[in-house]
Amino acid sequence: MIEPDVPGQGEQRGDRRLTAWLLHWARPYTGRVVVSTLLVIGGSALQIVGPLLTAAAVDLYLRPRPEAAAVKVQRALAAMGLPVEGAGGLATLAGIYLVSLLLGALLQAAQGRTMMMTGQLVMRDLRAELFAHLQRLDLAWFNRTPAGRIITRLTSDVEALNEIFTSGLVDILSDLVLLGGIAGVLFALDWRLALVAFCVLPFMVLLSAWFRQRARSIYREVRTRVAAINTHLQEHLAGMSVVQLARAEARTERRFVEIDAAHRDINVRGVFYYAVFYPAVELLTACGLALLLAFGGLWTSAGTVSLGVLIAFLQYVQRFYRPISDLAENYNVLQASLAAAERLHALLETAPEISSHAALAPPPPRRGAFGFTGISFAYEPGQWALREVDFAVHPGERIAVVGHTGAGKSTLVNLLLRFYDPQEGAITVDGVDVREWDLTALRRRFAVVLQEIDCFAGTLRENVGLGRPGIDDARIRGALEEVQAGPLLARLPLGIDTTIGERGAGLSAGERQLVSFARALVADPEFLVLDEATAAVDAVTENAIQMALDRLLAGRTSLIIAHRLATVIGCDRVLVFHAGRLVEEGTHEALLVRGGLYRTLYELQLLHPADGSGPTASLGAYPAAAAPAAASDL
Repeated sequence: MIEPDVPGQGEQRGDRRLTAWLLHWARPYTGRVVVSTLLVIGGSALQIVGPLLTAAAVDLYLRPRPEAAAVKVQRALAAMGLPVEGAGGLATLAGIYLVSLLLGALLQAAQGRTMMMTGQLVMRDLRAELFAHLQRLDLAWFNRTPAGRIITRLTSDVEALNEIFTSGLVDILSDLVLLGGIAGVLFALDWRLALVAFCVLPFMVLLSAWFRQRARSIYREVRTRVAAINTHLQEHLAGMSVVQLARAEARTERRFVEIDAAHRDINVRGVFYYAVFYPAVELLTACGLALLLAFGGLWTSAGTVSLGVLIAFLQYVQRFYRPISDLAENYNVLQASLAAAERLHALLETAPEISSHAALAPPPPRRGAFGFTGISFAYEPGQWALREVDFAVHPGERIAVVGHTGAGKSTLVNLLLRFYDPQEGAITVDGVDVREWDLTALRRRFAVVLQEIDCFAGTLRENVGLGRPGIDDARIRGALEEVQAGPLLARLPLGIDTTIGERGAGLSAGERQLVSFARALVADPEFLVLDEATAAVDAVTENAIQMALDRLLAGRTSLIIAHRLATVIGCDRVLVFHAGRLVEEGTHEALLVRGGLYRTLYELQLLHPADGSGPTASLGAYPAAAAPAAASDL
């Protein structure tokens, strides 16, 4: 939910809520925060000491006039046994001033280190929680959320929070303590001069309110523009080969320039507010000093205010207005952090649409059966991907699914693994509705090999085992051998310890597919799902995989989304989908004899093979008009 640009009661409540949420992350490090707070208070107190010592030195030794404050300082020094007369007293005050400066620097260094460490620890916890939460979100959320926007959350937004933990909150506390201390000392020294010094404060407050009304919306929009830049970069860097093959560099560059210009324009708007605010603060500061010099000079000449007190006031007022300016700058940091916190909080509050049932029954015994009963499903309302689908798969059966692109084949896998829930009907695995399964237990029983192969930067061992417990090197090597990846192992210089680059760099498409087969089989799953898994391999590699499949699929229930007829022929049953409906079902031979949609597909491949390989040509690209009239009506 986006809050209004003009701060009101609702936004103030939102700010308090976000501040409480930020402090929640610092709660495990309360001790560090307390220590840092004490250091801040000590450092601010030492900053107040200097002008007071200056006033005492002037009134006691340079232009003797025993003001009450100066006399109190002299008595305090005498009580500590320090010299207070003549040059010795002046040297004592100078020495205390120097010690206060050195001690203040040490406290500031200790406080800075403490909060920097605290900030890094908080950021570590937040990043870990964000990444863990992302892994719990359902697939539908990732499909509608650009990757660049997610990356912005975990990088730029988290870094904005790092600034407030390492400097922003502490600096604001330091400035507030310093302002309070100085105000108290000024009124204690002379209330008339204090009122003169503070007469410009209402204008400071109005100026800050004006700036605050505009800064929040600027920071929100800046973050949005940064996310758009990251999204564009991520998409086009990942698809650079497509951009270059299509000679689309100019169009891509123009689009990037447009996005970058929008980011520039919103920053220029922010620069305008800064350009007005900071000079205005300096002008008000100068006005306050001028008034203080005018009235203080008159009262000093009249003998009602000592010179030391006036000098102290001038020093204090400069120190008083500087924190106000710093508060404005730290307010910028706070606004950036609150804008980032708003986005991160919303992300962590995003609940997955698909989650485990509240009262979970124990996982049923492994039987190897699943079924679809009256399933209708749409990714978007009214656009049905599946309609009234019914079929059952028995233990140990090999089921092939064929149909044109968009017929609903991959949707079956998404529903079976419960990446989505159907709008109508029920899906059972080993006799239990998938909505009553624990998601981890359900998906652990399946191994899925997709057409798009994901390999990660790391060793071959890590890519096959994926860190799953109980999978040792022997099982990894055995799985690679079973999928006919022996030549790959022999080629790699370090075997399974060989490092694979990002996205499987260093491996051919066929080798990456073999790795994905080994990854799926190494956990000995109950069900095996192949989603056009041989589409990316050449004929030689496919033959090697086909030789392994008969051994690997023995005794295991399998759902094979077929891309090549060679896979379909060896299956127990073939399910033919068209326009989201199951229109034919039977063995390969029986469907050919029936002369329906499957026969049409088969003949189209024989007459117009996509790759010149006859029956092994792709089933995924045939004209919808080729389907029989009855199937089209369905």
